[in-house]
Amino acid sequence: MEIDLIAKSMPHIRSSNIPKALANLPELKDLNLNTPILKMAIELAGRLDSLPRHLSMHPCAIVLSDLGLGDYAPQQMNASGYPMVQFDKDDVEAIGLLKLDVLGVRMQSAISYTLSEIERIEGAPIDIDAIALDDHATFDLIKSTRTLGIFQIESPGQRELVGKFAPETFNDLIIDISLFRPGPVKSDMITPFLATRHGLRVRPIIHDDLEDILSETEGVVVFHEQVIRIIAIMTGISLAEADEKRRQLGDIANQQMVCDWFYPAALARGYTSAVVTEVWEILRAFASFGFCKAHAAAFALPTYQSSWLKTHHTAAFLAGVLTHEPGMYPKRAILDEARQWGIQIAPIDVNLSDATYRVEKSSKVTRAPYLAPNVLSSGVELKLPDARGFAIRIALSDIDGIDSKEVKSIISGRPYLDLADFVYRSGASRPTTESLLMVGAFDDLHKLSTSNINRRDLLLHLQDLYRLADSKSTTSQSQMTFELQPSRLEPSGLPDITASEQVKNEIDILGMDVSSHLLEFYGEFLNSIGAVRSSDLIKHRSGTSVLVAGVKIALQTPPVRSGRRVMFLTIDDGHGCNDITFFEDKQADFASVLRNSWLFLVRGEIRRTGPRGVSLLGTGAWELATSYEKWRNLAVYGASGS
Repeated sequence: MEIDLIAKSMPHIRSSNIPKALANLPELKDLNLNTPILKMAIELAGRLDSLPRHLSMHPCAIVLSDLGLGDYAPQQMNASGYPMVQFDKDDVEAIGLLKLDVLGVRMQSAISYTLSEIERIEGAPIDIDAIALDDHATFDLIKSTRTLGIFQIESPGQRELVGKFAPETFNDLIIDISLFRPGPVKSDMITPFLATRHGLRVRPIIHDDLEDILSETEGVVVFHEQVIRIIAIMTGISLAEADEKRRQLGDIANQQMVCDWFYPAALARGYTSAVVTEVWEILRAFASFGFCKAHAAAFALPTYQSSWLKTHHTAAFLAGVLTHEPGMYPKRAILDEARQWGIQIAPIDVNLSDATYRVEKSSKVTRAPYLAPNVLSSGVELKLPDARGFAIRIALSDIDGIDSKEVKSIISGRPYLDLADFVYRSGASRPTTESLLMVGAFDDLHKLSTSNINRRDLLLHLQDLYRLADSKSTTSQSQMTFELQPSRLEPSGLPDITASEQVKNEIDILGMDVSSHLLEFYGEFLNSIGAVRSSDLIKHRSGTSVLVAGVKIALQTPPVRSGRRVMFLTIDDGHGCNDITFFEDKQADFASVLRNSWLFLVRGEIRRTGPRGVSLLGTGAWELATSYEKWRNLAVYGASGS
């Protein structure tokens, strides 16, 4: 457990630097690293530096060759039975073979599933490739930052970027995707781009020769094609030769060689030393970490299509996301997202649930928070979709421990008359049946909402059914026996399970809270301390200190341009996501809580950037349950003491 904690806390470093990193990780300050087993593990890990871990296959690389490939490169069969070239990507290119990266994008499966659900529910197919690329409502949704589940623009960083950027055209999406890359981030191109975009500064002109190249992107370098054209224009070489120079920039070992060539070549064509130096710093920082525009456009298309589907067919799209899980967020976050659009979450039902998430039309119409006016800082009101009148049915496959054969068997045996009928005919195992019962899959079948039978009664009845089945299986066929019948299902007098017990069962069995959000049980406490909902942060001024609460969705410690260690926490409160940044000066006190807790109370300062960009600068973090207990004890003792 201690080694697991150390491994998960480790930043992206060489193994030889582990001891130095351990000394500076605040979440490990209470851990004794001098025990014999830990010292040995750390020493062994350091000795593995630069050694190959194992032989592996690139997940999406394909080499193209003629039938003579065996004469050019050694091959072997991998563990999956596919022929694999033993050369790495550099060796493959060195001998002149063409290498393609064929990416598998699960969002394509989610989109396909969404389209099938739309046709099933609405009765008419949609040609997703024929939709207009300038739909105003789609861009309103993107600008609102309500982009969970959408391809490429759902991460905390991207949600903040689209909130600042406020894309209005398909080309804006191409630029947005390209900006959110290591090259533009490293060369600090996002800040000046946004400042120019929103009229906060005059667009700088590096040189008139480069205006045609840079005008599209507000004077900053975003695309590979721009790097190629800049090099070609300033040095007089062909575009093909300029692309070779761009590729060399990606290798640190070759950068000085390119620099030694670029300066005299550009100066010889009449550019001043100041212009050459400014351009070189941009090229060096950008290197090969950006996108080529064609690549970004290919990514922008499913980004727009998924945005369009979420805008116009919200329930079907979220069902597709839940089924194929193409993004970075757990299912419970997507369920919360569905609720926030007014979509009902229908529980598992043995007669209605499928192997996948299904959309149903619902007679229940609930409040949809996002129908309230969403206004940009410019005063422009955003029109957001109305998804009320639909429900998403939880899938049978979400039951912990269930296998595909059981799912197929359950579906093929439908409809079931009652619990006994299910036990005898479904083919489901006893653990699966008990799990189904505990999450309410038989509630509607036995009309628990209108009868005096509850879920504990069903559980007792299930035990009787299995005892009866065991008796039948152990009775000798040669014996004369009366036909054994199950006892009648009657009230036992036991109390029904509580709401908190129901949510606990859902988390244990489904891995998510379905019937109620976890924070609902802390509502009185959060109201008393003035905690702010995520959906209300937009109403507060930048710099305001607020308390927020939520369930951990993600915790990331990616490398950043400044080199400082930053922890990015995303929590969900049932009204949306809060993105909180903890810098090094706060990690000494709170890193351990951030790593080891999953239900949080957080204090932070609001950061407002752009029309809809809202995030928090973390100043404190505590376990919500612990804080709640302290508050409850204080309230109880305070009341008794007075």
